[in-house]
Amino acid sequence: MAKSATLTNGRRPSTDNRRSNSASPDPVMDAKASALQAFGDLRSLPIALPTKAKTSSCTLLNEILADTMILYALYKKHHWLVAVPTFYQLHLLFDKHAEEQLEIIDVLAERVQSLGGIAVGDPRHAAELTTIERAPDGAEEVSVMIDRTLRAHETIITKVRKGIKTTETSEDWGTNDVLMSDVLRRHELQVWFLAEHVVDVPVIRG
Repeated sequence: MAKSATLTNGRRPSTDNRRSNSASPDPVMDAKASALQAFGDLRSLPIALPTKAKTSSCTLLNEILADTMILYALYKKHHWLVAVPTFYQLHLLFDKHAEEQLEIIDVLAERVQSLGGIAVGDPRHAAELTTIERAPDGAEEVSVMIDRTLRAHETIITKVRKGIKTTETSEDWGTNDVLMSDVLRRHELQVWFLAEHVVDVPVIRG
């Protein structure tokens, strides 16, 4: 029978010493590695779509995704800072629209990934790619907030309409459907709801 391990003094090693060589419950915080896939590169996924079409779709989707991330942040900012007699209605509307834009962000990002690309995931990266004008850091009048947001919607809608034509030509029907069904229609509906708050019509007629 094998003998138990002993030290030179005849004593067995302590439990603590034996555990020092085993796995630790402490988090490992020094993990380092190079990127598995660079932004702009494609993985080869068997989806029966030419590389040129996938590359084109990923590029336009990421542009729209970056703008959408900025629009989401804009809606949240307006949700917090709006100050107007109809505060409650706009406070809730801005937040509702923000949540819907957040859903669009997820749909766009997952479509990029399903094409084999890398979706924009860092807000700082989105800020580098967006073409939406940066709002001031302070609060604005509600009419300016709404005008700014409507212009942001139009910027995105313009890109979406272009993307729909591009993906129709490339026969990327999956991206085409996402842009038409999930993105364009939602933007058009939000523009309608938002624009009705800046019409030049009195609330009550005498």
